[in-house]
Amino acid sequence: MSTASGGRFTVEAQSLPGATVLVTAGELDHDTAEPLRQALDATWQDGGRLLVDLSRLDFCDSTGLNVLLHGRLAIRQAGGSLELVGLHPPVARMFHITGADRLFRVHTDVEAALAHPRPT
Repeated sequence: MSTASGGRFTVEAQSLPGATVLVTAGELDHDTAEPLRQALDATWQDGGRLLVDLSRLDFCDSTGLNVLLHGRLAIRQAGGSLELVGLHPPVARMFHITGADRLFRVHTDVEAALAHPRPT
């Protein structure tokens, strides 16, 4: 387990059987996105299943969305998957308005994600 902080934002990596979970909290924006970018870069190379838990995220702007989109592409190219967990308003609204919610597999919580097999 490792934790990184960008002031108003934190990300913690947890290894679980069948997936790595990045637990985010706070406000994900232009000024705080670097810890998430670093955490994604550190976890995607193995081509496994990555769950990004956004349930404690209070805000996400276009920079945060772009970091997740770029992470999704990199992980898919490595043969893995990036899935989102715990979208709640207003974060879910931003994903819906931009159409990004159609690009990610979204689960209500980590347990629900782990109960469904990794997409192929």
